[in-house]
Amino acid sequence: MGEHSWQESTLPLSLCPGPEQGMEEKWSMMVHTKASPTDAYGIIDFQDTATRVCRAKYIRVAVDSRPEALLQLMLREWQMERPKLLLTVQGGSENFVLPPKVKQAFSKGLINAALSTGAWILTDGINTGVSKYVGDAVKTFGGHDLRKRNTIGITPWGMIDNNMDLIGRDVFRPYQPLGNPLSKRACLNGFHSHFLLVDDGTLGKHGCQEGLRRKLEKHIQLQKVHPRLKQGVPVVCVVVEGGPAIVSTVLDYIRSAPPVPVFVFEGSGKAADLLAFLHKQTTWAGQHLFDPQITIFDPESEDLIAPDAAILTSTLKGTKASPAEQLSMTLAWDRADIAQKEILVYGQHWQVGSLEQAMVDSLVMDRVSFVKLLIDNGMTMSRFLTVDRLEELYNTKQGQTQQFLHHLVEDAKQTSLPVGYRLSLIDMGLVIEYLIGGAYRSTYTRKNFRAAYSRISLSSFTKQRLGLGTKKARSLQDLQFFRTAQPYKSKVGKRFWICIAPLPCPFNFNDLFVWAVLQQRQQMALFLWQYGEEALARAVVACKLYRSMAFQARQSNMDDNLAERFKAFSLEFGQLAVDVLDCAFQQNEQMAMKLLTSEMEAWSHFTCLQLAVSSCHRPFVSHSCTQTLLTDLWTGPLNMRKNSFLKIILSLLLPPAILLLEFKSRAEMCHVPQSHEAMLFGLESVKSQPATEGSDRTVTFQLMQLSALVAFVSYLAFLMLFSFVVLVKMEAQPRVEEWMVIVYIGSTAVEKTREVVMSEPRKLSQKLKIWFSEYWNASDFVAIVLFVVGFVMRWFADPYRTAGRIAYCLDIIFWFVRVLDLLAVNKHAGPYLTIITKMTSNMFFIVVMMMIVLLSFGVSRKAILSPDEEPSWSLARDIVFQPYWMIFGEVYAGEIDACDEDGSCPPASFLTPFLQAVYMFFQYIIMVNILIAFFNNIYFDMASTSNKLWRYNRYHYIMTYLERPWLPPPLILFSHMALTVRGIFRRFRQDADSSVFPELYLGHEDRKTLYEFEEKCVEVYFHEKTEDANSSQLSRIRATAERAEEMCAMVVEVSEKVNFIQLNLSELDGQLGQLQDLSALAVDTLALLSASDSLHHKEARLARASRHTLPRSWTLPHRSGSDSDGANIPNRKSFPSLNETINECLSGRRGFRDDTSLQCSRSQGTASSRVQESLLLCITMERNNLMRLAHTIPFPPVSVFGEEVSVYSLEEASSVSADPESRSVASWSSRGYSAMLQPLPSEEGSLDGGIRQGCRMLCTWAEQDVLKPGMVYIVKAFKPEVVRAWQKYFHGSAALQLCLREIQQQRAAQKMMQVFNQIKPDDLHHSPRFLDVSLVLWHSNGQWLTIERNLTGDFRKYNNNTGEEIAPCCSLEDLLLAFSHWTYEYSCKELMVLDMQGVGEELTDPTVITMVFGPDNLGDAAIKGFVQKHSCNLCCHRLGLKGQKTIKPLKERLCNHPGKQTHTRKNIQTQLF
Repeated sequence: MGEHSWQESTLPLSLCPGPEQGMEEKWSMMVHTKASPTDAYGIIDFQDTATRVCRAKYIRVAVDSRPEALLQLMLREWQMERPKLLLTVQGGSENFVLPPKVKQAFSKGLINAALSTGAWILTDGINTGVSKYVGDAVKTFGGHDLRKRNTIGITPWGMIDNNMDLIGRDVFRPYQPLGNPLSKRACLNGFHSHFLLVDDGTLGKHGCQEGLRRKLEKHIQLQKVHPRLKQGVPVVCVVVEGGPAIVSTVLDYIRSAPPVPVFVFEGSGKAADLLAFLHKQTTWAGQHLFDPQITIFDPESEDLIAPDAAILTSTLKGTKASPAEQLSMTLAWDRADIAQKEILVYGQHWQVGSLEQAMVDSLVMDRVSFVKLLIDNGMTMSRFLTVDRLEELYNTKQGQTQQFLHHLVEDAKQTSLPVGYRLSLIDMGLVIEYLIGGAYRSTYTRKNFRAAYSRISLSSFTKQRLGLGTKKARSLQDLQFFRTAQPYKSKVGKRFWICIAPLPCPFNFNDLFVWAVLQQRQQMALFLWQYGEEALARAVVACKLYRSMAFQARQSNMDDNLAERFKAFSLEFGQLAVDVLDCAFQQNEQMAMKLLTSEMEAWSHFTCLQLAVSSCHRPFVSHSCTQTLLTDLWTGPLNMRKNSFLKIILSLLLPPAILLLEFKSRAEMCHVPQSHEAMLFGLESVKSQPATEGSDRTVTFQLMQLSALVAFVSYLAFLMLFSFVVLVKMEAQPRVEEWMVIVYIGSTAVEKTREVVMSEPRKLSQKLKIWFSEYWNASDFVAIVLFVVGFVMRWFADPYRTAGRIAYCLDIIFWFVRVLDLLAVNKHAGPYLTIITKMTSNMFFIVVMMMIVLLSFGVSRKAILSPDEEPSWSLARDIVFQPYWMIFGEVYAGEIDACDEDGSCPPASFLTPFLQAVYMFFQYIIMVNILIAFFNNIYFDMASTSNKLWRYNRYHYIMTYLERPWLPPPLILFSHMALTVRGIFRRFRQDADSSVFPELYLGHEDRKTLYEFEEKCVEVYFHEKTEDANSSQLSRIRATAERAEEMCAMVVEVSEKVNFIQLNLSELDGQLGQLQDLSALAVDTLALLSASDSLHHKEARLARASRHTLPRSWTLPHRSGSDSDGANIPNRKSFPSLNETINECLSGRRGFRDDTSLQCSRSQGTASSRVQESLLLCITMERNNLMRLAHTIPFPPVSVFGEEVSVYSLEEASSVSADPESRSVASWSSRGYSAMLQPLPSEEGSLDGGIRQGCRMLCTWAEQDVLKPGMVYIVKAFKPEVVRAWQKYFHGSAALQLCLREIQQQRAAQKMMQVFNQIKPDDLHHSPRFLDVSLVLWHSNGQWLTIERNLTGDFRKYNNNTGEEIAPCCSLEDLLLAFSHWTYEYSCKELMVLDMQGVGEELTDPTVITMVFGPDNLGDAAIKGFVQKHSCNLCCHRLGLKGQKTIKPLKERLCNHPGKQTHTRKNIQTQLF
């Protein structure tokens, strides 16, 4: 990077010629400048943007800088995102005005196009012209993120105002973009994010940056729009206004290679409108002959599309790219709307594989909208997804996501992966099994898929070795991939088939959905979830996968945000599954329960309920649909609502009483799955059995469902027998009762073994791991092992037989505790067991702390009290025994004193009472109470969720009994024998093993119907969700705001049109008025000439008919000379001229002046007719003037309503007087101006004072602007009692007199305030003023009022008319109190302005004391009160005022100065009025 500076810090010779040197030498950058490292770069902090923090990075560069270096600077140092589109804005550099519609379209279209595509915007960067409009657009529609505001200004260094302030390396410079209006330089725009300040050594010269800007644009155009795509970054030129140079710039853009499309905003003026005009005029038959690269955008067009879409569409059309390349560009922009409207249209020709590649790119780039668009246009997953494409998707490099996926593969395979390892589908299958856990088997790890995958992989590898393919051979790393993928190896020799066998099942949306989940693409996963079948199962699977991934992230000590993100994704899919299940349950309960229990081949033959349980999805399992299903599984066909509990007990005691029970119909039980035991007895399908076939099967099925009650009763009998065995003496040979217990426990052990063997995991270790994960299984294992140990030891002689009996005694504890598991299924006991389990599991650390305190005290106590103990195991008992019981309140008071009766004491025995006191305090008071508080907290936390937890655990309880044979131990051995025989029979028939979990087996049609129902439920769910989103308050507010903006834009547009029409009408009216004047003048002149001509003819006829002189009435009074020859024609000069007549008529005079009027007789009409014609002309012109005046009267801003009033105001007039002090006087206006006032609602009495009451009024119309229409005023009237009290002092209207005095009083205070503001020191910044008050006559009732402008804000009162002050709190209040003091001194202590009040510096309603102004004048009492209570402040001292506490009465002061009395009153009147 470099800059250009003056050589040796001197100006070039061309600017400083010598005395003998002319101006012939031309300045050259190469000669007069030199390059040096840049000395100006850093961050600009713009100071005038108070609404937001606007900072921009900048650098000063040379005009010949390399564009490669500039782009590297912006990408690496400034860390700007790579551009996917370049918007270069060209236009006028001087300020111009854009029409509102054009401005709105330009601002919104440019910013939306940039934000939606990740584009860069290039401008000149100055705060004038089109760059200023770009900055305003960023301010209005742009974001606050600096990295997303990629608005780059390429500005000449010499054109920047205050550019020397930016010099500095890596600096932070505040910048004030307020330049000198007389300067030729310009300021930088504060809403650009980056600046390239181009320096060529010139000052005040614009245009040096254009070359560097064009080179940078071409270099950016060569960059890839995305790393996966081959297309370059498209460039589009946006033209707004501009001069002649812009036309040349546009021609350069469209003639460049490759050509740059140009987007012109029509209506912006100058060059843009010229280009639009030429473009329209050269259009022939729908083709633009001017240039197809230019697009004209008319904001006024009716079929207007969005401006951002228009810009992007013109970019696509201007690049002349193929449809596949255009689709790639829109894919990089993530603008599926453009692709749908312009590219994926009917009749478009596509190359083979282009759409598939676009689908891969859309998935890799996480473009959900494009995936949806391609699927809607016929893309099917069965044809699109292949092994290679799916592995390509899994091996997409995405930083942390790919690293985490490799970590999961390492954990699943228990090996470390080499660098650059390529993941296979078998690896992904292992990861899926690892995350879901349990007996789940992925499709990718099954034998048939491994065999097909092995054939595909080996065939591809063989082709490459034999040279059959065009690709390069795989590396040794791929060989490692083949070994670690562990494909299925055939046992038939070493030969293999080269032909590619089809996969056992084609890929579908499930495979793509799992890919999106493992790649952490939540939005893509949510979208793909909507497609395909088994949507409910997929939501549960995603919930489980994300939950396991969050656990793995926490276990691996990865970023906490990663685990929290996984947890949030899991909760989102979990809630989605619950919502869909709830929607399905509302639609059809039986179909919803079928969704829970139907077998799903794609998900390891699991059911949806099994997946939910394995993922610990408690809300799903505790849903009403799941609980209803569990209830049906538990009760079977037994109708519990119609059978009392006594009937069921009776059926257990008397089996024939089963016939008295009532059962559900087969139609009601069609959704209940079949257990393994049901199929064992030939009950393959409840629905398939005909109604006429055996009631024996029904009874058998009913007995099977009562197995839980039978097992519970048998277990109670077992406990009674076991208790008898333990309580009685153990003989050498077992009794019958003991043999029965031995058989029961032995059959139970065989059942537990069957459960482990029959579980679904393949490996024995995995079977045992899953089986021991259940607490009660581990408890049963310990109980059985302990019983076996006791049983073996009881056959030997003592002491082994005694040890065996003790083992029995301990073992029965586990069997009694096992009863809790049987009670857990109960609705009332189950939640309490859940709370107890939670308390027991969470109190571990508190118990450990209590044990530490106990051991610390027990060891020290034992060591002090027994210093001579020998080593023995009793020491451990003595250490713990007594301290433990002390926790429960046993303090062993007799052993506190350790001394014997003979007085001998162990050494330091006095310490044990102290240690015991400390121990009891910590253990008994602190630790025990902490444990109680802990349990209490758990209880209240679990009480609200215990029912939900019990519902979740209820599944395990019910499944425990459904998976067991229905015969209780020890009769269960017969069921085991039957199972063995059936297993051998199936092995010979080569039937598939049935699932342990009861599943619902559906036929093809039933499954199709179920999938259609599920798809319908998903559609209903999204429909309800969309309706809720649209009806939410936020969406309503957003819609209302958008409509308000549209209406505001329409109102502004209509207002502008109205103003334009009014202006044109006004001009037209003026022109018509002139034409009317001229036409009226012409008509009247013709009439006058016609009358004059007729008069001449008449005179001529009279002269010929008579030889006598003219009649006397025709003679003029000032005729000179003697009579001449016969016919004397009246002198035309004696008539008033036409101009004089017009002037007199227009001036308002009705007749002619005496010195110019004709003394004509009324009997003769010649002169009179001329006067009438002149008057007619005058009246005509006056009428035209009045008509024009009527058209010029502006329309009122609001509709004219209210009541009519007349407004009178005081006016200044000059008086011709010798006294200079009385030359300016105030007088009332000679006439009142009309106005219309409308009362406004307000709280009653809120504006009333002590003697007056007020009301707010809205002025709706006013004559001669005496009031401002649309403004609110306060109208005040004296109260009736005040008017009645002053009626005796005034002649005529007392209200009028009071109003006049009130106005004069405020006028006097206003005059004194003007004088005060002129003489006060300059450092007293406040300039208070009093409002103007006018007199109002209310026409409806003839009432006199006063009117003044309404004050808005915090209305405060500073003193009152009694002289009492209110404590000041600011400098303004000090100044107003000083003003009252100043008026007293200024008037020679004869008057004082009090009752100061108002809003800020605007004051109203003062009281002038001493002068006879109004009824609130309290005279000397008020002045005395003010003088006594006033404390002079800083303003008083600055005004030179001195305080005094005593005054003389006014009469005494005036009597002491008799000559001054008259002078004072006169002086006050002349100065104040």
